[in-house]
Amino acid sequence: MTAKRLVVFIAVIQSILWLGHLLLYETWTFSPAGSDTPGPLWIKLVLGFLSLSFLSASLLAFRYTNAALRAFYRAAAVWLGLLSFLFLAAVSSWIIFGVARLVGVNLNFHRLVELLFGAAVIAGLYGVFNAGWMRITRTTVQLANLPAAWRGRRAALISDLHLGHVRNGSFLRRLVAKILQQEPDAIFIAGDFYDGTAIDARRAAEPLSKLAAPHGVYFVAGNHEQFGDDSKYLHAIASAGVRVLSNEKVEVDGLQVIGVPYRNATQDGQLASVLRGIGVDRDRASVLLTHAPDHPEIAEAAGVSLQLSGHTHLGQFVPWSWIARRVYRQFVYGLSRIGKMQVFTSSGAGTWGPPLRLGSNPEIVMLEFQ
Repeated sequence: MTAKRLVVFIAVIQSILWLGHLLLYETWTFSPAGSDTPGPLWIKLVLGFLSLSFLSASLLAFRYTNAALRAFYRAAAVWLGLLSFLFLAAVSSWIIFGVARLVGVNLNFHRLVELLFGAAVIAGLYGVFNAGWMRITRTTVQLANLPAAWRGRRAALISDLHLGHVRNGSFLRRLVAKILQQEPDAIFIAGDFYDGTAIDARRAAEPLSKLAAPHGVYFVAGNHEQFGDDSKYLHAIASAGVRVLSNEKVEVDGLQVIGVPYRNATQDGQLASVLRGIGVDRDRASVLLTHAPDHPEIAEAAGVSLQLSGHTHLGQFVPWSWIARRVYRQFVYGLSRIGKMQVFTSSGAGTWGPPLRLGSNPEIVMLEFQ
């Protein structure tokens, strides 16, 4: 992204954030009686600071990392999530108030705002708690021509850890311990292991050295590894003993395991070209590990049996979950089918931006092959 486009992007995002905070201010201070008394100065100052917090924290986070900045970034990210709920509450307040006026009902607007804003804060705080509550999701996949040795075997799928200023090595250590408790036969990591912010990549990946499975641990890069040069991330993961797959196929006890990183899987024509070059054997079962469920029709046409992805986060929370469902349709989450191929999309283990989840859960997926 050029400097000019970056400035325009920042200006657009900051303008949206200002407008969102302005709506909160106007909603909270509105008087149906028509009072011209301005709202307290402290509210303006607090909302003004909060409107700048996430973007400024993000810009700093891409270049620096220290305890103070991590705390600032976490707080700003939580506020951004709360802002989404408060924005919906503010819009709902005006709609309800307008309808009440039309039907002649005398409504206490400020009491309504207090009620809806309170519900929004409670929902947001629950979302923070829910984002840290890791689940085990179990599913069975039946693949044609599956090698006899793989019947009954289980593989763990994780994606979207987003290690950075919110989650780091301690989060990964807990996740590794939880995966090992499941005793998987193989482990697949479907990208966005890192957040893309400033981090000691090698140190953050060290807990992966404890992650082991009889038939291997495999990783494919996501978009957050590939914002720029992904070499430092891939070297860190490989140094921890994980097999990094980059446009290649490995034979794992008769099962074809294929890895195509995000950049090659999303560019027009690239995925089809890569899969042709790899040489997928249509007469044998195969697993494609690729970060986003953007082009499952291409993988299906190439003869892949099962695609494993993440990326969508299931939107994390409303209203973004509505957008994710519209973009990815049936592939937004869980097990689905296109033609002869099955697709499993995980909601991810971590979060991006606001560390909140409402209507989606962080998960480790346990796949049993039949």
